[in-house]
Amino acid sequence: MHGVYLHRAKQFYSPNQIARQLTIPREQAEMDELSSFNRERWNGLARAGVLYSRPKLELDEASAREMVDETGLLGDVRDRRVLVLAGGGGQQSAALGLLGAKVTVLDLSDEQLVKDRVAAEHYGHSPVLLQGDMRDLSRFGDDSFDIVFQPFSINFVPEVRPVFAGVARVLKAGGLYHVQWHNPYTQTFNPDDYDPVRGYSSNSIYRDGEVDVVAIYGTDTWGVEDVDGSKIELPGPREFRHTMPTFINGLIASGFEILAFSEHTTWEEDPEPGSWEHFKAVSPPYLAFWTRRRGNCA
Repeated sequence: MHGVYLHRAKQFYSPNQIARQLTIPREQAEMDELSSFNRERWNGLARAGVLYSRPKLELDEASAREMVDETGLLGDVRDRRVLVLAGGGGQQSAALGLLGAKVTVLDLSDEQLVKDRVAAEHYGHSPVLLQGDMRDLSRFGDDSFDIVFQPFSINFVPEVRPVFAGVARVLKAGGLYHVQWHNPYTQTFNPDDYDPVRGYSSNSIYRDGEVDVVAIYGTDTWGVEDVDGSKIELPGPREFRHTMPTFINGLIASGFEILAFSEHTTWEEDPEPGSWEHFKAVSPPYLAFWTRRRGNCA
């Protein structure tokens, strides 16, 4: 289990100590079975220190900008209202706060929000941290935000349209929506199943719906690596595949115009066959869109 050294306090805190000392304001939204299930799974992963739950505590303004604005479309965010949607963990909120944004984080996982509070304490920021489901933005008024920044998370809900509709309502006309999601084609492959002759084999039909992770990967657990290199397996959340037409047409129908598209691939020129970097070179696992909300969206 990971601890965090808070430089301002000059003290090392365990995750349990942080949770006891820091109060996270929340509005309890009614949750369905899926959100309750995934909330429990994400709380477990966050407590163990999964990669997405490690606060970024060494950022400066330049590295923060590089982290959240690789395309250069974000612009000046000083005093702009930014919703980090389903993006707890103390990473994007830290970067956007360093750039001067007025940050609100909504996340399903209480433990993920603890990490955002850790980052906020470290940098001296004051984000609003709320526990809730990305599909229910009813607590926010119309046109509440200038920017919605959604890291990789939308694959943990079965439908994209309710999320897009909610974002379109709370985002002002002309506002930016950055959203990442899992390459739906890549979700049919097991990156650990590599053969020098046949390469990577697809074990699933390419279509929308819940991903049968056991059939594809042989397990429903996530490997969490500690700083000392040791690894534990923990049960993961339920995941869903959103095909290209579903995702792109959903954005357009919800009133967004696409500004830029990117793929998360490897920077290695000659990755070792069968490695994660090699798999990323063959089939980039993560995709992202920068979009703008049109003024006449429904």
